[in-house]
Amino acid sequence: MPSRRLAELLKESIGFDVASIGAASVERAARARQRACQLDSEEAYVAHARASASERQALIEAVVVPETWFLRDRPAFDALRRFALEEWLAAHPAGVLRLLSLPCSTGEEPYSMAMTLLDAGLPASRFHIDAFDVSAHALARAERGIYTRNSFRGADLAFRGRHFDQTPDGYRVRDSVRRFVHFRQGNICDPVFLADASRYDVVFCRNLLIYLDEPALERAIGLLERVLAPHGLLCVGASETSQLLSRRFVWTGTPRAFAFRGPAEGPPPVSKTLTVAVPRAARRPSSRVVVPAASKPTAPRHARGDESSATPQPDLGEATRLADVGRFGEAVAICEAHAAQHGPSADAFYLLGLVHEATGRTTEAITCYRKALYLDQEHYEVLRHLALLMEGLDRTKEAQVLRNRERRLHSTGRSAS
Repeated sequence: MPSRRLAELLKESIGFDVASIGAASVERAARARQRACQLDSEEAYVAHARASASERQALIEAVVVPETWFLRDRPAFDALRRFALEEWLAAHPAGVLRLLSLPCSTGEEPYSMAMTLLDAGLPASRFHIDAFDVSAHALARAERGIYTRNSFRGADLAFRGRHFDQTPDGYRVRDSVRRFVHFRQGNICDPVFLADASRYDVVFCRNLLIYLDEPALERAIGLLERVLAPHGLLCVGASETSQLLSRRFVWTGTPRAFAFRGPAEGPPPVSKTLTVAVPRAARRPSSRVVVPAASKPTAPRHARGDESSATPQPDLGEATRLADVGRFGEAVAICEAHAAQHGPSADAFYLLGLVHEATGRTTEAITCYRKALYLDQEHYEVLRHLALLMEGLDRTKEAQVLRNRERRLHSTGRSAS
């Protein structure tokens, strides 16, 4: 387990919550940097990283593992196209549409924004994209603009022929797209970050909030409120929607876009989609931890670190059995060992959420369920449990969003049987 001092250093530097990717992953990254610096203890390494800005950045690079691809979650880009053409362009016969990608990682997201607008026919002189990330390494890859097959996922890759040239090193994004995206390094924990920026009409801030501790989360949401234009478009990650509903942002109700409208001056408009009443659950979740037999552990979607077939693999089924008989500590240990070998997985976070829920740690349970949804947006049991918790806390708007997603899965036959 990483030391408290290491965890505090990451929180202070980038608002990073160690639990968001698993303590084992952070410890592995820190040990690698400790060896690189030829230091004999973690305590000595933390002291060195505190004193050296370059080493702090190297630690951040080791911890932050980008996972992105072009046109990830296409409904968000459909929402961008509709907003630009049907609302913004009609209301602004002159001027430039300002867009922000934060964090931009290795560039797939802001380039996707540019391709979406170009394919929609928005005049080339009418939009500008700023893209920020804390990782200098990721930004260097984004500036290079050459991508391998891992960045192109899904069946519809027609955009690749329109906007990329194939090279011996991979697919290079064309200058006709690159010229719209302006990459810069920025840290959301820096108090002067975007302090003097003009407001943006569109902000993509996807899968950042899930990694932040509470103080950094509040700063990030305050930043989004400040930089997003009134009634502008904000797209977040699937597991981050409930964190915005209690603020002044207004959910658009667009399926799978995870999109909000920026608060206007004065009271925010009411979203009609969210006014549908949801019956309160007849009972709270049982304290007995039960995972449905149909919900079998799956391979993690975002594996990190080295894997060895010779190493015994922690069994989440065994962890479930232990939790079900009240041996919570042993169940948690297996989940952590599973994360150490395979990286975070939706099923492990789901089980951890059940354990926290059973022991009365509601805040920790909600955090784990949100992380599970980040890894698997269609995890029916997570949606069900998180919705019940939100209803029990009288957070009816968040519960409504989760219930809608739960119903859609059920109607398509993808819910747990």
